[in-house]
Amino acid sequence: MALLDPANVTDQGVRDVRNTAITGATENTKKEHLYKILVIGELGTGKTSIIKRYVHQFFSQHYRATIGVDFALKVLNWDAETIVRLQLWDIAGQERFGNMTRVYYREAVGCIIVFDVTRASTFDAVTKWKGDLDSKVQLADGSPIPCVLLANKCDQAKEGLVNNSSHMDEFCREKGFGGWFETSAKENINIDEATRFLVNKVGII
Repeated sequence: MALLDPANVTDQGVRDVRNTAITGATENTKKEHLYKILVIGELGTGKTSIIKRYVHQFFSQHYRATIGVDFALKVLNWDAETIVRLQLWDIAGQERFGNMTRVYYREAVGCIIVFDVTRASTFDAVTKWKGDLDSKVQLADGSPIPCVLLANKCDQAKEGLVNNSSHMDEFCREKGFGGWFETSAKENINIDEATRFLVNKVGII
């Protein structure tokens, strides 16, 4: 391979090399964020189905209860300069009665609480889940982590408070939810919108 004589390198050549280096550096300087997001709520509310729909665009009628905790990763090209990686922790419905939630919740920066609109009892449990969450994980300043409430299975007949959107708004304000969405994992309703809303609440800017 012929050696390049520095004396023969033109100013334009130097500029071309420099511009190439700058362009390459720009492509590799995207901001990346990794966020741990909890997904909690009563047994059978559709937490796992929501995650499967969101991450894999997949829905199954077959029900299998989560044991302990399960995990999924969703990568979002948030904008031209930002990549967001969501580590989704799918926590079993019965775990609220155990001692492990403090371990599972550790270092989470956002949360999704899910209830089933066809079973009013799962909505009644939302307050208990939110209280358990707020008592065990906080932001660095001691405030609660951002949390969104999902009224899941909205493609089916509804029971209770979810029939009145103004009452739901008031409930969310009282309990410290950033917002709420009617969702359906089966019909893919508001899953992406709710998660994007939560990520905005977490604050990537």
